[in-house]
Amino acid sequence: MIITRQKDFESILRNLKDSRRVFLVGCGECAALCGTGGLEQLAGMKRRLVERGVEVTGMHLAKTGCQVLGTKIELKQHAEAIRNADCMISMSCGAGTQTIVELQDDKPVLSANDSLFLGNMTRHQMFDERCSMCGECILDQTGGICPITGCPKGILVGPCGGCDDGMCEINRDLACIWIKIYERMKKLNRLGEFGAATPKPKDWSKNARPHHRITRAPGKKP
Repeated sequence: MIITRQKDFESILRNLKDSRRVFLVGCGECAALCGTGGLEQLAGMKRRLVERGVEVTGMHLAKTGCQVLGTKIELKQHAEAIRNADCMISMSCGAGTQTIVELQDDKPVLSANDSLFLGNMTRHQMFDERCSMCGECILDQTGGICPITGCPKGILVGPCGGCDDGMCEINRDLACIWIKIYERMKKLNRLGEFGAATPKPKDWSKNARPHHRITRAPGKKP
């Protein structure tokens, strides 16, 4: 899931500039789980805006904020409220915000959240970064644990010389990811594969982000 953090409310107000009527859009998936864009947060944002003299013409919790066609259909029921707004505030991740931009190209769209990373929820609204979306997954070689994300240096060939008593030299509260990989493969009785499975240098050209690739599901035609 994409982990987000709500921006400082005063900065949101500053970004509104002269807009005095807004429409709010949240996301029922990642942002809702993060506590940055669910029904409770939409209601809270509306209350705070109204207290500061900003009219909220309406609000909607998108089922999946980054799903363009689905969100387009959902927002049709709010056409008049959106038309009456000077701008829209997206309480979603960056992808969800850009969904609204695509659907409302004649109206300013402001983001209420900062997108942080792709992560796992370990406890209620506590998140752990697990994946860097590098485009070349090596989890099958490292016991299902990612050294690219888990190592602050991104080392692919085992622990560095700074590893001390199983802990990272950069963050003493962080267990060395390569020790965790070793222990995992030992538990799985796969230590014989440990050295042979050392990943090759990363081919960062496989990362989709610099190339703005559009990825289609198998069998789908352009």
